Amino acid sequence: MKYEKLTKEQFEELHEEFAVFLAAQSIDVEEWTRIKEEKPELAEKELEVFSDFVWEKVLTKASYLDHFSPGSLNLFKCGDDGIQRILVKVNKEGVDLLKQEDFNWFLDNSGDPRIEYLKGQKAYAKERNEEVFDLIRQGGVVSDGELYEAIFKLISAQ
Repeated sequence: MKYEKLTKEQFEELHEEFAVFLAAQSIDVEEWTRIKEEKPELAEKELEVFSDFVWEKVLTKASYLDHFSPGSLNLFKCGDDGIQRILVKVNKEGVDLLKQEDFNWFLDNSGDPRIEYLKGQKAYAKERNEEVFDLIRQGGVVSDGELYEAIFKLISAQ
């Protein structure tokens, strides 16, 4: 398995897509029920293949990831050849960016000297989607990139 198996909740959300996936392999509901009962290892393999298929689609579409922690933001733009990263570090006592009011403080005071902005980029050391998946496993969340682009404009203007 390349990524990780979807959770039971994720499978439930994707039950229609899973049915189409099975149908593409000429497996109907009756056949699937029989496979689960008589060949659980084969059923498990099908679930793993479907999980990788779903992850591959999600990761291929993911262009931005955000990772929030109490004192910093890590914002990633995932291109074809590498990742660009913006690190926002808040050096103000008591600020927790996971709290809405403190995040709002950051947005309203983005020029405060206690806020550091660092940016960098790197080429992928592994296949693109594997590296994006690793960032998700470390707490990154796929985003629309709005925050990344806003902060990129802010620090590019400095």
